[in-house]
Amino acid sequence: MAAPRVLAIVLAGGEGNRLMPLTAHRAKPAVPFGGIYRLVDFALSNLVNSHYLHIVVLTQYKSHSLDRHITKTWRMSSLLGNFVAPVPAQQRVGKHWYLGSADAIYQCLNIIEDERPDIVVVVGADHVYRMDFSQMVDAHIASGAELTVAGIRQPISMADQFGVIDTDPEDPTKIRAFLEKPTDPVGLADSPLEVLASMGNYVINADALVAAVTADATDPDSRHDMGGDIVPAFVARGTAGVYDFIRNDVPGSTDRDRDYWRDVGTLDAYYDANKDLISITPVFNLYNDEWPLHTGYVGLPPAKFVHSGQGRLGHAADSLVSPGVIISGATVVGSVLSPGVYLHSWSSVSDSVLMDGVQVERHAQVHRAILDKNVIVTERARIGLDPAQDRARGFTVTESGITVVPKGTIVE
Repeated sequence: MAAPRVLAIVLAGGEGNRLMPLTAHRAKPAVPFGGIYRLVDFALSNLVNSHYLHIVVLTQYKSHSLDRHITKTWRMSSLLGNFVAPVPAQQRVGKHWYLGSADAIYQCLNIIEDERPDIVVVVGADHVYRMDFSQMVDAHIASGAELTVAGIRQPISMADQFGVIDTDPEDPTKIRAFLEKPTDPVGLADSPLEVLASMGNYVINADALVAAVTADATDPDSRHDMGGDIVPAFVARGTAGVYDFIRNDVPGSTDRDRDYWRDVGTLDAYYDANKDLISITPVFNLYNDEWPLHTGYVGLPPAKFVHSGQGRLGHAADSLVSPGVIISGATVVGSVLSPGVYLHSWSSVSDSVLMDGVQVERHAQVHRAILDKNVIVTERARIGLDPAQDRARGFTVTESGITVVPKGTIVE
């Protein structure tokens, strides 16, 4: 049997309001992460490593930096017809932008018509994880379902934060009901304290997808959402299946990071996911050469640590330090430093995420903070040590006490 023709669609058009101010000037999938990456790199790396090389990325809000990153970084050889192409909203079917994820696909049905795939893999663009989608496609074909939803096991106490998949007791690969943030869920048969939450990743027969989003477009009561409207339609007619993420065996994964998946939809979740990268045995391992994470940083000099005198030692511990970083007589602990960060003498950075081009001048202190691109922390300034002061200066302080400083701010 010939391998199916697969088209991958990455949904990257959301506003990302809960990540403000990091999304004030960029789309959520373009938010830097882990030093050298953008959030979209994780979805694209998973697809490419799965050998799915016909990929479109549907963009909409504040998409310039996202479009630029994709076109500069994700270049495929045209010899075999492979591509990663950003597709902005174009008002192909009316004078409105994308009304939801299902409407985004509906407005881009010309791509499916041109590519003529057998199967469409639809994924979100703002989650951190590794996944071999070819295993999910194989399971989808074997099941005979029209649509398969990827499910991640989550504690039953967190069910009210997710779309929860209720499986058929007689066939755990078949979806009996799709529950939106339930308050009284039933645990899994093999793990009563867990539920299957939707990961926002789908494998769908192309003809069924076209029919579903076309019908949805004419429904005045629909939210035009893949999880909220399209999946329940397949469930209602008994043709929806589930793929348990725990079954996915990514080459090079360990027992510690095998089923890692994070929705970085809030500032605290974004901060925590960055911190997951820097433990001695990371919860999410960036150093898996068998399933590499691709991105576009090239041509930068190595990181540099200078000054070794007493009281003026440039050093970093339990941290990620990207190319182009200069740590000049500064102390760094438990932090993620992106390219071009410059830390001056006697400054300190602890438990923080610093994006590209941040400068921390002499004797300044940064603690439990996220500093967006090109922030300058002036001499002896303090960030993250006094939440009340940070709020008074107009900075966002999260529920867990993380201070977030917008792009280009000069902190005095």
